[in-house]
This record gives sequence, structure tokens and C-alpha cells, in this order.
Amino acid sequence: MTVIKCISPVDSTVYAEREAMSFDAAKTEVTRSRKAQAAWARRPLEERVQLVMKGVARINEMVDEVVPEIAWQMGRPIRYGGEFRGFNERSNYVASVAADALAPYVVESSATFERRIEREPHGVVFVIAPWNYPYMTAINTVAPALMAGNTVVIKHASQTLLVGERMVRAFVEAGVPDDVFMNLFLDHDTTLRLIAENSFNFINFTGSVAGGRAIERAAAGTFNGLGLELGGKDPGYVMEDANLDAAVDTLMDGAFFNSGQCCCGIERIYVHESLFEDFVEKSVSFASAYKLGNPLETETTLGPMANKRFAATVRAQISDALTRGAKGLVDQSLFPADDGGAYLAPQILVKVDHSMTVMREESFGPVVGIMKVKNDAEALALMNDSPYGLTASLWTQDPERAARIGRDIETGTIFMNRSDYLDPALCWTGCKETGKGGSLSVLGFQNLTRPKSYHLKKAL
Repeated sequence: MTVIKCISPVDSTVYAEREAMSFDAAKTEVTRSRKAQAAWARRPLEERVQLVMKGVARINEMVDEVVPEIAWQMGRPIRYGGEFRGFNERSNYVASVAADALAPYVVESSATFERRIEREPHGVVFVIAPWNYPYMTAINTVAPALMAGNTVVIKHASQTLLVGERMVRAFVEAGVPDDVFMNLFLDHDTTLRLIAENSFNFINFTGSVAGGRAIERAAAGTFNGLGLELGGKDPGYVMEDANLDAAVDTLMDGAFFNSGQCCCGIERIYVHESLFEDFVEKSVSFASAYKLGNPLETETTLGPMANKRFAATVRAQISDALTRGAKGLVDQSLFPADDGGAYLAPQILVKVDHSMTVMREESFGPVVGIMKVKNDAEALALMNDSPYGLTASLWTQDPERAARIGRDIETGTIFMNRSDYLDPALCWTGCKETGKGGSLSVLGFQNLTRPKSYHLKKAL
């Protein structure tokens, strides 16, 4: 028997544990989901949308349980109130565009022909959700997949073991049938075997590059669709005409919120030489004001990282950079709660370059390197010098300049004067080792359905 455990970063105790399902038991549940799919898809779209939104509303009613549960599982401070703002914004948006996104594309409707393309649900959608934003990242796929007529099986990361269980409970209490949306506790081997044996029609995974490769290998030959959001090393570029204070506040928040554990968090910053010294000084002041501590205490603004091993990776990157000549500017003595384990003080590094892992590899923690640049060409070359491509944040007063530079950046989303945000009306996608596919927007519905063509000749 395999037991999946959530080790809380708050105090290193076992916060929750569940027995992993055997392959045969999991296969039985997936088969039950597959049998339910056709009847669910036959329900009117409006009814499916309403039921999903009732499930969303039911989770909102659980706020008093959800917020401390997240803090215990992955360390986000309770003062930030969970993920309800983004969770609701994304759910509301996909509900508002579902009818248009799934409407047939009519080529001809005449006395002679009916020619159109309709969108058909894939069947069973498998969502493998991450721990860093366990509700928001899951709803990106869960809501539109169910609205489109798929059934959904969710498997959550062990660090947020209880989230899938709670989501399903809320949706079922709201009226979604329990064979239409189900949570499974699975170990890695069983997960990969289910994928390899063609148990699902579409797999959405958010996680590491290594995890994405394993899933892609398992799915080889099944011809099933994959949505993979993997690593990131998102850059910010501050140009000479930027609003300095706004750039500091937004980019530093993008670097350190959620202890830096954000898919589109800012991990490296390039600043025009004319603003570099002022930007660095203000950034250090910003980072030094955090209060690192127990996430269950309301005064805490920076909680522990989700796991000691994640913090160890960040510490190793910082150590490597310092050994190679970088300089750390945030006084670590300001953060007595840094225990060498999951609790990790924020750090800003200068005198960094791309020979250092902290500027090349995903950190996913509370550290950011800042480099001085002379011009757009130098900044562009550095931003593209990465195996990843999720977002880039450009700071300027000139939208045309931002768009011009943005066209040459190898990434999925370009922000101007904003960062670390997911716009549900735009496709959330990446390139290079960040993965493939896209969620949300009308394109998200297309990824969760397949086209079916009708060529109907009325007269002979």
C-alpha cells in the first residue's frame, strides 16, 4: 500500500495523508467517468455552465476552511485570503464566452447544403494540477472542460493533497454528478500507466519539465491531446522612460509574492543603465520590508516555501551566484525566521550574469537577479537567452516600442507595465521548454474539444 503524504511547510508535520489507489481501482473509476460522458454532453450547454458555476459558488462558501488549509499545505499566508479573486474571474469569463466559443462555424446554410464545423468534447479530460496555485490552475481546465461536455478526472499534487477532494465535493454538492467530476489519489507510476493505456482523451499537466517529458513519453502512441505548462524564467525589462516606482512595486511583488512560487513570477530583471542604481535601491527597500513567518499569523507577508527541498534548490542557486561573484543586497539578519529549511528570506542579487544558474534555471523561490543593460538590443538578447518562454514584462511609456520588442521575444505572453497576471480573455500558453497547448480564452475551449465537420446535401 502506498500512502501519499502532505508534509506541511509550517511545522514539517504530516498535515494530511491518503492511500493511493491501485491501478485496477483507478481504472474502474475512469471507466465510470467515461460511461457518464455521453449523457453529460447531451445536457444543454446552458445547464452545464450553470452547474459548473454553482460548483464555483459552493467553493466560495468554503472560504473559512480553504484559506487556512492552503496555508497548512503549501505555506501561503492567510492574509492574502486564498485564490478566490482569480478563481472567480477565470470561471466567470469562460462561462461568459462558452456559447460563442462552442458555437458551430457555419460555412453554408442554403436550400441545397448545410455545411458547418461543430465542436465535440474529447471525452475524459485528465487534469494533473500543481500545488503553487492549486485552485486557480485547476479551474483553468476544469471549468471549460466540463462546460464543453467532457467529464473530468483530477489528480492533485501531494503538497496540496486535499484540494482536488474539496473541489469535487463542492461541485457534487452543487449538482454536478459524481461520475462527471472525480478526484483520484494516484502515485506517479499509476498515473503514467493510466495515460499509457489510453485511459484519457486529453491530459492537462502543470508542473516541471521533467514531469512533462514523462507524461509525453507515457502518452506516445495514444494520439491523445496534451496541454503542458512547465518551467519558466520570466524576465522583466525596465526601459529608460519607465515609471520607476510602479516598476519596482510590480516587479518586486511579481518576484516575491507566494514566496516566489508563481508560474509567471519575475525571476530576472534587466534595467536600463540610467535607472539601474535607483531601481536597485528601491527594490532592496521593498524586499527588506517583508515579514517572514508562520503563514497562519495575519502579520506574516512572506510564508515558507512549500517544501524544504524547494528551498534547498534556491539556496544552492544563491550560493552558486555568490561564489561566482554576485552580490546579495538584502540583509538576511532582518529575517530571523529563516531556519535553513522551508522558511527562506528574500534575496536580490546584482553583479549577476548568465553563467549563473540563478539567471538561467527556474528558481521558483524568493530570489531575483538584476542586470544593467545599455539598450533594447542587449535586453532582448538576454531575455531570449533562456530555455523557457512563458511571459515577459516590459516597462515603458511607449506601447509601440513594447509591441515591437515583444514581437521578438520568445514567449507566450507580453505584458506592458504589468506582470505576474493571467488574463482569462487571452490564451495562456508558452513556448520552448515551457511546454505546449493553451488554456482559457476562446482558444482554451478549442483545445478541450475537437472539430467535427458536417456536409449535408439537401437536394439530389
